[in-house]
Amino acid sequence: MARGSESIDGLTAEFAKMPGIGVRTARRLAFYIQSIGMNEADKLIEAIREVKARAKRCSMCYNVAEQDPCPICSTGNRDRSTVCVVERVQDLAIIESSGSYNGLYHVLGGHIAPLDDVHPEDLSIDLLVRRVTEGGIDEVIIATNPDTEGDATANYLVERLQPLGVTLSMLARGVPAGGQIEYAARGTVAGAIAGRRPLPAKAP
Repeated sequence: MARGSESIDGLTAEFAKMPGIGVRTARRLAFYIQSIGMNEADKLIEAIREVKARAKRCSMCYNVAEQDPCPICSTGNRDRSTVCVVERVQDLAIIESSGSYNGLYHVLGGHIAPLDDVHPEDLSIDLLVRRVTEGGIDEVIIATNPDTEGDATANYLVERLQPLGVTLSMLARGVPAGGQIEYAARGTVAGAIAGRRPLPAKAP
């Protein structure tokens, strides 16, 4: 492997900051960028600039789109009485691509993780509570990831939403424990949506 290139090392370091990209993969990407022509490099740079300039958070659901409200929130053929709560936009994308769900979404922007200094107020939970309080939503599907942080986030959401009288549902455990919705097969996600289970009402 070639060594001593400060520009390659710098680009490697930037790629390594990305989720799921280790140092070896980051270095391969850096050498790939070095090997392509300037025209291809310019296209990549322009695509990044376009994302930064045009993509923005939907003020209703926190999805990322070029318009606000996003196409999902603004279209008239969705079931507006149901909201599926996900951690990230990537989770929204896989559920949407499964073709199994036709309601609205709410993107939290992550999960509660006190050890990483991520607390409920750092997520869009208050916005979700406000959406439910304003009325028109009959069911909230909690579709956080089936891991420790996702379960803790789901439990907190139940505490906040159950007193509001809305029906709360959890995804069926089609996604393996400890797995990520983002990486689940479409059929698995479709089954988890179809088999969702309502949570029992809070005892008086």
